[in-house]
Amino acid sequence: MQYGITHLSIVPLRLDPNDTSEMTSQVLYGDSFKVLEVRKKWSKIRLAFDKYEGWIDNKQYLEITEEDYTQLNTGNLNVTCNLIEHVTTANNYLSLIPLGSNLNGLSILNHQFDGDFITSKQPKDAIIKTAFMYINAPYLWGGKTPFGIDCSGFTQMVYKINGYAILRDASQQATQGEALSFIEESEPGDLAFFDNNEGNIVHVGIIMKDNYIIHAHGEVRIDRLDHSGIFNVQRNMHTHKLRVIKRII
Repeated sequence: MQYGITHLSIVPLRLDPNDTSEMTSQVLYGDSFKVLEVRKKWSKIRLAFDKYEGWIDNKQYLEITEEDYTQLNTGNLNVTCNLIEHVTTANNYLSLIPLGSNLNGLSILNHQFDGDFITSKQPKDAIIKTAFMYINAPYLWGGKTPFGIDCSGFTQMVYKINGYAILRDASQQATQGEALSFIEESEPGDLAFFDNNEGNIVHVGIIMKDNYIIHAHGEVRIDRLDHSGIFNVQRNMHTHKLRVIKRII
């Protein structure tokens, strides 16, 4: 088994091993992974954080040892908590890294970091505060940063920054936590999931107080939430059909 780490800020994770393939997610600075298959230009990987799989360009990661991989994924995760930070490389260059980057591999990469980070679980009321850092971020399928993010990437990153690990896709996240029967039982920071006409979970957002929800739909935005789903006041219509509310924390 081979192992790797991303030394670059934002790397696309693709469905198939070519540059024109769908980007299903992103690998952020410091993320480590198992290498499942190696080809001439591409490698299939499984991320350590959420076990998500996809293809990454061989030029966009560095190989590490099994011992390094184990060390990186033992103990607490150190995660950046500002919109943009930077690391200083061994060549004394500055490299920008986005909100939610993993700092556990600094010594392995021989990088220096002097910014702010979180290293332990935060109280539940910090979830909404973190979510507001992504407000107005444009929707991007597979995205995980304030420069472009999808609905489940948004919820995963907000939880990650506060010390909680949830899965990558909305349908996967819906399998976690405790189901609540009514909106009235929910608390700020709980997750609301929405399905399509076939009954498949296709959307997720973070519940706020007073029946509001923050979610990625065109952009990270705030809308009303009721028993039917998400109500967009500007369009005067429901945009998503509520399926279930889950409490993770």
